[in-house]
Amino acid sequence: MLCLDDFYKDGDDPTLPRRDGLVDWDSPESWDAGTAVETIARLAHEGKAEVPVYAIGADRRVASRPFEVTGSPLFIAEGIFAAEIVEECRRRGLLAGAYALRRPRGATFVRRLARDLAEQRKAPKVLIRRGVALLRAEPAVLRRQTGLGAEAARAHEILSRVAGMVAGHPRH
Repeated sequence: MLCLDDFYKDGDDPTLPRRDGLVDWDSPESWDAGTAVETIARLAHEGKAEVPVYAIGADRRVASRPFEVTGSPLFIAEGIFAAEIVEECRRRGLLAGAYALRRPRGATFVRRLARDLAEQRKAPKVLIRRGVALLRAEPAVLRRQTGLGAEAARAHEILSRVAGMVAGHPRH
């Protein structure tokens, strides 16, 4: 599984979008879509690529690592901005399916907060404030993702479809 969240721009990148004087990390413009697509293309055609390792607490890429999919019939690229590249991946023939995870907003809030606190991504107060804002914005985010070409589905539906693709017969 390729984590597309590792393709965020570094915190000192002058092209980062800002809101109220602060970097808007929830904007797709805070993410390097071009590099993500090129990496996916390299994985699809060559079976391997160097991928960034992003440290959210440091607001920057801190390393790179080899990522290999050689011998796999497909691979999964996931992340909050994945829908931003659906059309380009489809145009290049790189896309087997595109899904936006649909689950209860409260569950998403709790999972995100638990993960972010455990990983000490930011100060707890910041994580709670951001989590509440994302909770409120989630319906609009899902609408945007489906508008960009991803299909909204629950986790078990996505797993079933991916299993069908691996077996050679997509399930719709």
